[in-house]
Amino acid sequence: MAGNRFCDAATIFAMIEVSMRGRRLFIFLLSAVISVAASALERPFPPNIKRGSMTPAPYPEIVIDGKSRTLSAGARIWNQDNMIEMPASLRGSLLPVYYTENLEGDIDRVWILTREEQSRPNPK
Repeated sequence: MAGNRFCDAATIFAMIEVSMRGRRLFIFLLSAVISVAASALERPFPPNIKRGSMTPAPYPEIVIDGKSRTLSAGARIWNQDNMIEMPASLRGSLLPVYYTENLEGDIDRVWILTREEQSRPNPK
């Protein structure tokens, strides 16, 4: 015969293992690149935002700049990682925030600011 066209089992398993390591490395590097790119994005804020300091209070109340305010039904609060926070899970006081009000004057959206966002002027 001219040559053996078949590989033994050990060779096949070695090729599969190298292939799996390469795939894992590729997936890891791809996820690292995507997470770095995502963290570089600025959060979009609406033009009608207001800036203040928030202290959590028993739901549906919230204290902004020392005044008790009400969260609207369906209000959303984004943390520094731009993930939704439940009002009951908020901790801390005098958190720097941007917020918006609905037509009734209730707070409907709140963004807890990062250190970088705190140093920027209020967008208008």
